[in-house]
Amino acid sequence: MNVQIIAIPKIEERRGNISVIENDTIPFEIKRVYYLYDVPSGAERGGHAHKNLQQFLVALSGSFDVTLNDGVEEQVITLNKPYEGLLINSGIWRELQNFSSGSVCLVVASEVYIEDDYIRDFDEFISYSIDK
Repeated sequence: MNVQIIAIPKIEERRGNISVIENDTIPFEIKRVYYLYDVPSGAERGGHAHKNLQQFLVALSGSFDVTLNDGVEEQVITLNKPYEGLLINSGIWRELQNFSSGSVCLVVASEVYIEDDYIRDFDEFISYSIDK
C-alpha cells in the first residue's frame, strides 16, 4: 500500500521536546496545514480519497486510528506519537476513527483545497482504483 510512517526529527531538552516538519521531512511541498480537534466520541472523519493530493497526518495529542484502503487491501494504523507521521499518497481511501479524548490530528497537505480532487463515494473510489 502506498503509505509510510515517517519519523519527525525530535529535539529533546529538559525544558520540553520540539519536533519540526520541513520540506525535507516529507516528500512534497507544503501548501496547506489544518488540524482536527474536539472530535466527539464515536465520530469518524475522512471517508474519502484524493486523486492527486498527498497528506501527512500526525497525532499531536492523544491517539486515533486510520483505516486505509487501496482498492485491494485494507489496513489500520494507530497514530499516537507526536514525533511520527503517516504519509498517505494519492489514490488511498482513508477513514479516521477511535479518537481519544483531547486528541489533535495535524494534517499537512501537498495542495490547497480543491473539491474536484476528492472521491467521496467508496464505490466510485473502487472504480477509480481499478481504472488507474
